[in-house]
This record gives sequence, C-alpha cells and structure tokens, in this order.
Amino acid sequence: MARPVTLAGLKASPKIRMNSPVPISHHFTVDVEEHFQVAAFEQHVSRSQWDSLPSRVDRGVHLLLELLAEHGAHGTFFILSWVAERRPALVREIAEAGHEIASHGTDHQRVTHLSPDAFRQSLRDSKAILEDVSGHAILGYRAPSFSITRDVEWALDILIETGYRYDSSLFPVRRAGYGFVGGKRDPYLLERDAGSLHEFPPATVQWGRAVLPAGGGAYFRHLPYTLVRSALRDAERRGVPGTFYIHPWELDPEQPRVRVPYRTHLRHYGGLTRTVPRLRKLLATFQFQSIAQTLAAAERRRVRGSSGESLALADER
Repeated sequence: MARPVTLAGLKASPKIRMNSPVPISHHFTVDVEEHFQVAAFEQHVSRSQWDSLPSRVDRGVHLLLELLAEHGAHGTFFILSWVAERRPALVREIAEAGHEIASHGTDHQRVTHLSPDAFRQSLRDSKAILEDVSGHAILGYRAPSFSITRDVEWALDILIETGYRYDSSLFPVRRAGYGFVGGKRDPYLLERDAGSLHEFPPATVQWGRAVLPAGGGAYFRHLPYTLVRSALRDAERRGVPGTFYIHPWELDPEQPRVRVPYRTHLRHYGGLTRTVPRLRKLLATFQFQSIAQTLAAAERRRVRGSSGESLALADER
C-alpha cells in the first residue's frame, strides 16, 4: 500500500533536534570530479574530449586528505564512477584514510537531462563500480549540480529501489539550473511510495523569507567566509549538523584554463587561491565527520532505545 504523501509526493519527518551534550559534528563532503567536468563547461568541453584532457583530480584530493588528517576530520567523497574507473588507486586511498565513498553518478549528467531508465542504470553502474574499486558498500548519492528538482522527484523513488540509503541532492534554494524550492533545510527522512530515504541538504542561511545557498563551492570562494560559518553556527543552534561541500579542482589554482564566457570564467576560476586558507580556518573551527558516521550513530542510538527520533545527529566520541 502506498504511503500518504504531501509536497508532490514527499513527506518529511518532523524537524530533528539534538538530544546529546556532545558537540555537533557537521558533514564535510567532496564532489570528486575533474576540473573540465563541471556543468558550466557542458557547452564548451564535450565528453568525447575528456580522456584527452590533463587529469588534475589527484592534486586536489591529496590536498584535501592532508587537510582533513591535520584536523582529525573525516568526510564523505561523492565520486564519479568515470573518475573511479580511471583512478582506482585514488579511490582506495580515500577509503583507506577512513573517509566514506559515495556516488556522484557516472559521468556528471544532470538528472534533469536523463530518463528514469537512464538514471536507474547510472545509479546501478556507479554503485557497482565504486563498491568494486573501494571494497565498501555505497550508501549515499549526490546528483551532479544538485539536479534533483521538483520536476524529477521520481528520482527519489529510483534511489530507494536501487539500494541507496541516503541522498544529498535537494538544495532548498531557488537558483538557475537547480534547486528544490520549498525543501527542508535540515536533515530529514523522506517517505516515498518506494520506501524511506534520508536526506542531507547542503547548508543554507535564511534571510527573511528567502533561503540562500551557503554550503560551499563557489559561495565559499566568492562570498565572505562568514557566510558558511554563519550557516553552520545557525545549524548548531537548531541542534542539527550542516552539510558543507567542495570540489578538488577548487584547491587547484594552477589548473589549465578552458576558454569560456567571462561570467563562467569568473565563477569557476575566481577565488581559487582563497580555498585552502579558508578550509584550514573552517576545519579548525568546526568538527566534521562523514554522513555515514551520522547514520551509524543514529542506528546505535535506536538499538539502545535512547531516542525515538529518526536520526540522532551528534557524533559519539
């Protein structure tokens, strides 16, 4: 029997609050892709060119691994299976450092550009490749460019059907090309006809009635550092973890330049020298863990019967 649903097929659990004196650990997440695979370059770099372009992903990933190790932090690495097939040793290195491996799909095609059958195949293929390379079960998914929107909510059912336990694609903002308008800002449990799925939206800030993106990426590089800091502090006041995201190419100011329009050039290449200093500050200020660690802690609490909530979101140390 289908579950009763609201919000165009989506029913969310009540807001989840923290009930532990342990400081909140936020989620540090990385979208692992090459510098030339970003959605903004789709009209300028064809997929047929990818294998002929210089790979730079190792540089950014290695620097991220060093920064996380320096601060005793762990994260979730959403990896394209296109990258995993060509850099299997890099995937294993991430996993051996204690970080979670999750799926970013196969070749960075937006969900809004895929049919349900093509999306299902992408999920199955990327999961199988990442599990084979890493030796770990794949629990989570993030859509390229946060491209699960109100128009493609069927993607949530397919995620459940293909064995994923959580998603981190529903960015509750209104932006050109992506945005799950009206979505919840904090982690929550989605109940769909196909089953249940945990959702971990990227961090945001609320300004009046507007919800503004503040989870990382270009917003981290171009806007004042205080934006992301405020988003995470605000999440702590609400008793929940915030989800931060970054890309390896954002730590690589020396990456080759692709000839693109000025605004695209500014968005992609602007502020690259700020990324590492700001990451050091962020990692020194907040505690971070992987999304899988949050889910595991929630499971332990449920087993102990200490909380009736769907998620208990404090790290246990």
